[in-house]
Amino acid sequence: MNTQAPVAIIGAGPVGLAAAAHLIERGKQPIIFEAGNEIGYSIKQWQHVQLFSPWEFNVDKASKRLLQKEGWEMPPEDQLPTGKELREEYLLPLASLPTMQSQIKLNAEVTAVSKKNWDKVKDYDREKYPYVLKVKLAKDQEYIIEAKSVIDASGTWFNPNPIGSSGIPAPGEKHNQGYIAYGIPDVKERLKKEYQNKSVTVVGSGHSAMQVVLDLLKLQESHPETKIHWIMRSTNLDKVFGGGEDDQLEARGELGIRARKAIENDQIKLHTPFLLQRIEEIEDHPHNLRITGDQNGSQKYFTTDRIVGTTGFRPDLNMIREVRTNIDPGIESVGDLAPLIDPNIHSCGTVHPHGINELKHPDENFFITGIKSYGRAPNFLLATGYEQVRSIAAYLTGDYEAANSIELNLPDTGVCSTDFILDTEKNGNSENSTNTGCCGTNKQETQQENDCSC
Repeated sequence: MNTQAPVAIIGAGPVGLAAAAHLIERGKQPIIFEAGNEIGYSIKQWQHVQLFSPWEFNVDKASKRLLQKEGWEMPPEDQLPTGKELREEYLLPLASLPTMQSQIKLNAEVTAVSKKNWDKVKDYDREKYPYVLKVKLAKDQEYIIEAKSVIDASGTWFNPNPIGSSGIPAPGEKHNQGYIAYGIPDVKERLKKEYQNKSVTVVGSGHSAMQVVLDLLKLQESHPETKIHWIMRSTNLDKVFGGGEDDQLEARGELGIRARKAIENDQIKLHTPFLLQRIEEIEDHPHNLRITGDQNGSQKYFTTDRIVGTTGFRPDLNMIREVRTNIDPGIESVGDLAPLIDPNIHSCGTVHPHGINELKHPDENFFITGIKSYGRAPNFLLATGYEQVRSIAAYLTGDYEAANSIELNLPDTGVCSTDFILDTEKNGNSENSTNTGCCGTNKQETQQENDCSC
């Protein structure tokens, strides 16, 4: 193997940069590839959203130490940052450190990872060959770089779950993508012209759906022709709206109170339980789309202009298909993580910290970290992602004692980012929304109820 090859990190978000910080502290200079044209490009897509958890739980320890050596001051630990503040006040200064900045490659999308001159099938001396990463630049230019190890922290933001009720795109979903947004679009400010005085349907029952609905209500105040539909699978609104005034996190509880009140005041048309089955474009009609679904065993439909899907995300595994990985067939997480994070069993409060031993794959020195390591499970948290890369950095630099130790005491952090409702009585499907990895636990959780997203 080329021992001079660097450690390659895919993704310049919070976990990817934390991985680099831990390696830099240990005397290594990794190379970091970011597909976007800016640091924290995924976070920029939801930068208008305020996190539920304070700064204390959103800053990696090694990153903090590097920053403070250069005079950086930690924001007030008890304040709740927005995505924009997290990016601009923490990630951008971190990426601007001289030891970090020189190693970051923007507009550099890793499209494939493999072993040098050795495809997935070949066994002989496999461990002796370095990794190769195929990197796509602007104007479709491509090149290959060697790496002695790879940390995939590329995330899941740009691979949203479809809004069809069976985990696959509903008929018409792809055809009508021009009318559909995923995640938490800024409907009340940056994108308001696309939504004002329109009929808008939000799909999902987590706090991300709730955030979009409340932003649309704010838009409705100045543009009263704005109509709001809300599709949920869950029928238990007490689970959906959480702890209210008794919620451990005041900002999260306030969302539930406001959403419930808007439904009671008929400001929102609620469709529940509703299993979305088809989306059709309508010609010569006041609204653009017809949504058809199953509601209590009967076929129902209504019309709308725009759809916002807040049904979560899943990992894109195509990039690493030539690597021998240990991927759980159901959750699509790292295999040994699956029993620790299985949302059929665990809430965000019962997921335990973990490190190198749970993250190994058959191909040595290849790691999937951050939210991508959790596959489709919605209970990822930034604190756990930081612990993952701390352990990996220790392992890659030969400090096996530190690698095998667990330095994060999860019950004391109160940090969790799940946005998940599992209703086993209704189709056995989960609805999980945006996992930004930054919030606090809800004391009212049960094994079938994980509601603590940002």
